[in-house]
Amino acid sequence: MTTGTLSIHSENILPIIKKWLYSDKDIFVRELVSNSSDAIRKLKVLGVSDTFRITIAIDKEEKTLTFSDNGIGMTKEEIEKYITQIAFSGAEEFIEKYQLKEEIIGHFGLGFYSSYMVSKKVAIDTLSYQKGAEPAFWSCDGSSTYTMEKGTRSQRGTTITLYIDEESSEYLQEGKIGEILRKYCLFFPYPIFFHGKEINNKEPLWLKNPSEVSDKEYIDFYHQLYPLDPAPIFWVHLNIDYPFHMKGILYFPKIHSRFDYQQSTIKLFCNRVFVSDNCKDLLPDYLMVLRGAIDSPDIPLNVSRSYLQMDTTVRQLGSHVSKKISDRLSSLYKTEKERFIEHWQDVEMIIKLGILQDEKFYERVKEFLIWKTNGGNWVSLEEYIASHPDKKIYYTGEEKDEPHLLAVYKEKKIEVLYTHPFIDTPLINFLERKKEGISFHRIDSHVDELLDPAREKTLLDSEGKTEAGRIADFVRTSLNIKDLEIEAKSLASDSLPAFLVIDEGMRRLRDYMQMTKEASPTFPDKKKFVINTNNSFVLATFRLQKDHPDIAKAIMRQIYDLTLFSQKELDIKEVPKMIARNMEVMEKLIQLKKG
Repeated sequence: MTTGTLSIHSENILPIIKKWLYSDKDIFVRELVSNSSDAIRKLKVLGVSDTFRITIAIDKEEKTLTFSDNGIGMTKEEIEKYITQIAFSGAEEFIEKYQLKEEIIGHFGLGFYSSYMVSKKVAIDTLSYQKGAEPAFWSCDGSSTYTMEKGTRSQRGTTITLYIDEESSEYLQEGKIGEILRKYCLFFPYPIFFHGKEINNKEPLWLKNPSEVSDKEYIDFYHQLYPLDPAPIFWVHLNIDYPFHMKGILYFPKIHSRFDYQQSTIKLFCNRVFVSDNCKDLLPDYLMVLRGAIDSPDIPLNVSRSYLQMDTTVRQLGSHVSKKISDRLSSLYKTEKERFIEHWQDVEMIIKLGILQDEKFYERVKEFLIWKTNGGNWVSLEEYIASHPDKKIYYTGEEKDEPHLLAVYKEKKIEVLYTHPFIDTPLINFLERKKEGISFHRIDSHVDELLDPAREKTLLDSEGKTEAGRIADFVRTSLNIKDLEIEAKSLASDSLPAFLVIDEGMRRLRDYMQMTKEASPTFPDKKKFVINTNNSFVLATFRLQKDHPDIAKAIMRQIYDLTLFSQKELDIKEVPKMIARNMEVMEKLIQLKKG
């Protein structure tokens, strides 16, 4: 038996690894299984064929956890070279020697020492594949001193035994280890057996040729990754070879009431080894809603392989993925337009956020930026502009909003777009800057489009006033609201008593404030109350003032309140007052009838 000292730059390196290198103790399982996978891969490169396997077992009595493989094994000299010299990567040397194009999983040479996060002692029993090699046994209790002696293995390969410390006894539970293996090692290339049961008996679907994969296989794979999610609506199979290597499958999930737009759940792999389910640095924000898996040997990771390190490669990867997504959406729009429209609400946020965040993405998706119209059809911006030479684009909120105003636009045969209540506010501003000459107009921001000039009440009375002017005076006196502009107009629809005109700029600013949750502006909204001189109820109320001015005034206030309410402009605090006024009006009308 011989003794030696670990060749390290600092005698405190093991405590540092144990406490600070890895953010998650569970990772030691991934690292040791990765080492076993590398050992098998190296042997295959050398032309050795066999039934390879990795075996993991717990001995609760001995309080040990073992990782065993029938890979390339090590000699005593190789242990001293690759194990005792911390951070010397045997994987890198092997790749250089045999000029491998396919990456070996290991890279930094620190993975083995992650075992000390949960162990008070670690032992290696190994036998090299080399003819005439003798087994070697190495052990170390976490100090800078190790022991080396002849091993006991009679078959090629390596067994690593972890003597679990008291604080880490949870790693002697089968449920715990099984959970970690399924998380990190589900797609390893060689069979992993844990207490007689194979953990990874499926190939990752992203390695297959897309033409050989059925829709059912794609959906089944999705449910393997996300068991509780509803089936995805469609997907993109990635296979990029230049200027870097990346494979994967990204899914467009079905948006539901509990969907979390902020949660990043794309699973990141490096050579089939799970790294993270946080791809925020890899993909742009607008693609964070996607689900699926990405595997790339070119992704730069930190030393512990726990997260990405930002560089130009990461940014290029994100750009390529974005292009693949826009290409898939474009193809779907052109070849399966009805299906695209059916699932618009599931892709709308991706497309619109992408437009706002990425100019290149906008150029690729602008042809299928669509809205539903009050006519029941779907149009793109380009199609709408083509049919409206004045380049005025009329819009409202959701389909259920402002039906009274929409009825007037329908009578006038003016096409109106239904917009998303929040995301379309900045989108509209963006499109007005990008498309010269176009302007968006909310349906309650203009009066002229809704007028019927032929029925305008312009006849002058003895005092030189028109009937419209006298109606406006009556409304102004009845409401007595400071800074509220009053107009009496002949509207195209007789059924609409009145509506509130809200300045387009003020509305957009207010929507922006609500969206960003910033404080409301201190300056007042510019509002105009337009009363319809063709509405029978308005005319009856106007005539009522002659004999019952108080009741007429109260009814006019109710018309104003209901207008605010219908356009969602009534302050919630004012609702009780509105109800009280309504009850008072009805009481007066009952008394009037009795009288």
